[in-house]
Amino acid sequence: MHEIPKGWEVKKLGEIFNIVRGGSPRPIKSYLTDDKNGINWIKIGDIETGSKYITHTKQKILASGLKKSRAVKAGDLLLTNSMSFGRPYISKINGAVHDGWLIFEPKIQISKDYVFYFFSSSDTYSKLSNLAVGSTVKNLQINFLENFEIPLPPLSEQNLIVAEIDRRFAIVDKTLNLIDKSIQNAKNLKQSILKKAFSGELRSEI
Repeated sequence: MHEIPKGWEVKKLGEIFNIVRGGSPRPIKSYLTDDKNGINWIKIGDIETGSKYITHTKQKILASGLKKSRAVKAGDLLLTNSMSFGRPYISKINGAVHDGWLIFEPKIQISKDYVFYFFSSSDTYSKLSNLAVGSTVKNLQINFLENFEIPLPPLSEQNLIVAEIDRRFAIVDKTLNLIDKSIQNAKNLKQSILKKAFSGELRSEI
């Protein structure tokens, strides 16, 4: 860890969180239900690329399946550990997760958004990649994660950092939207030129 500002600490994730793995009731088909009051079954496939939050699920499971799974509450910080590993999300819903998820249960007061952005950093992901094991499908082992270090400012500063990240990201997103519109306008203009070219209109403008 590089030199950190005065008043910050370097903590191991295991000092800050209980890190637990999800669980899957099997066979899963026996626990799926169409009942609207069923428990949200949060799968990796439910996440949206580029999203910070998990807001819905395609499937639900019976309450009996929860005994063989792991409950998640709205606001919980999750990390993918199958298909793709090391991708953070914050759940906006209550539900249950399979063993392809890791759940971070705080031991101390901490901004989960701050930790979310820490995991979102390409530097952090690169370091996690060095810890992942497996030849075909890579996974993160909990004992490795527990010893993984994070720079930790005081809680009030964590919240200020998160607010500033959100503010600057909003500016970047607005800029990207303008770029996307400009690109689409350019594509439309090219098509307009081609349409004129093969309808005889372009000839009259030469």
